[in-house]
Amino acid sequence: MIVIRPETKRDIVAREALLDEAFGAARFAKTAQRLREDRLPAGWLSFVACRDGEVVGTVRLWNISAGPGRPALLLGPLAVARHCRGAGIGAALMRRALAAAAAEGHAAVLLVGDAPYYARFGFSAEKTGDLWLPGPYERDRLLACELSRGALDGARGLVSATGRPAAKPDPALLVTRLADNDIRPLSRPARAS
Repeated sequence: MIVIRPETKRDIVAREALLDEAFGAARFAKTAQRLREDRLPAGWLSFVACRDGEVVGTVRLWNISAGPGRPALLLGPLAVARHCRGAGIGAALMRRALAAAAAEGHAAVLLVGDAPYYARFGFSAEKTGDLWLPGPYERDRLLACELSRGALDGARGLVSATGRPAAKPDPALLVTRLADNDIRPLSRPARAS
């Protein structure tokens, strides 16, 4: 049985392994990655699909602007484990992500992907012609879905990241831990207000 649920910190290693399997190291060179790097996903809009406790699918949404002053979300990457493809997991993740985005009041979602696959979820290139990404991409693969009618009417300009920055390790902590041969994951200590 497949269960789709919000992603947790415990899912990070499995999610990254799944994305490596699906896209390889080339995923880090994609233009859409420029909009995700050093950012946190939008609110509670990251989901995994699990089968018998194993993460077999993932999708995340990121805050962006679809041109100046026009908030939107970027969907991706969407991935399903090779041994589970064709079982409708990707479609179920898409429906869950879009429903959650709409429930949170988001008006539009963009992605870079195959139009024939994403058309069934309401995505098209109809309103992305005057938008551009910060790097190379195939124009016909920049797709959008309006969650609120007219949300992308007149959208024009550079699609840019607007989400919360990801925490970066404290360099002093890194040096100390390297000197102590401590290789656990790093996190920046909380600052006192």
